[in-house]
Amino acid sequence: MNNHITHLEQDLNRLLQTAANRRQMLRWLSASGASAISLIACGGGSDASTSVVAATTTASSGTTGTSGTTTGTGTGTGTTTGSASCAVIPEETAGPYPGDGTNSNGSSIANALVLSGIVRSDIRSSIAGASATAAGVPLTIKLQLANTNTSCASLAGYAIYLWHCDRDGNYSMYSPGVTNENYLRGVQETDSSGNVSFTTIFPGCYSGRIPHVHFEVYPSLAKASSAGNKVKTSQFTFPMASLNEVYQATGYSASVRNLAQITYATDNVFSDGTSLQMVSVTGNASLGYVVTLSVAIAA
Repeated sequence: MNNHITHLEQDLNRLLQTAANRRQMLRWLSASGASAISLIACGGGSDASTSVVAATTTASSGTTGTSGTTTGTGTGTGTTTGSASCAVIPEETAGPYPGDGTNSNGSSIANALVLSGIVRSDIRSSIAGASATAAGVPLTIKLQLANTNTSCASLAGYAIYLWHCDRDGNYSMYSPGVTNENYLRGVQETDSSGNVSFTTIFPGCYSGRIPHVHFEVYPSLAKASSAGNKVKTSQFTFPMASLNEVYQATGYSASVRNLAQITYATDNVFSDGTSLQMVSVTGNASLGYVVTLSVAIAA
């Protein structure tokens, strides 16, 4: 009888301990489950080469706020990216108008990277002896670089070369009438939080392409003078609601027509998806827009 009671007590103790352990595990998961998932997802990329990635918090379509502007789901500010996970942004073509010294504009090699003053935040005006200024709806582009090999921590000291067309769909250095201009091109070095910011105008929509912005990532500002040093080339785009809103502004009438003839699905770059290349947007056509995108390098 006594042995039977002893065994029963032992069984009850084991059951109580198991229940306590389960309650403790549930409390731990509730308190730190998101962090655990973040650490797992933000581990090193599988690509053996250096890769650029974008935070997966951005969406292929935005939501319309009360002001009529379109917003995304992340801002990409602070010392780490605004996402719990990172995914490799697709490698994209630099297109026929890179201005990075890799091709000719028909008469000479087009290389904005070696121009005096190309390292700048405000890219609306031409530099190095050229004088034109691109007109259009004001746009601030904010990008953040991070390192996927260190749980998406901010990456300082890299450089981003960014360029896009003007509101008429023309690219400086290449298109007729602006071959001698170099506006809407610039280089910025990432700060201690991995951020860069460009002041520009909203690009127009030309026939055959969804509106977009090109960029190249370089391992340092010193190496951003030669395209041979770039570690990634990609593009990003804008929510359709924002595009439709912007193109109601004066000067974008051709964009309205061109945009009506193209979709993300039929675009030769974004047809395979836009979730990793869709910016978040705030603002309006009167005051201007701010777009943000978090990107990272497996360094």
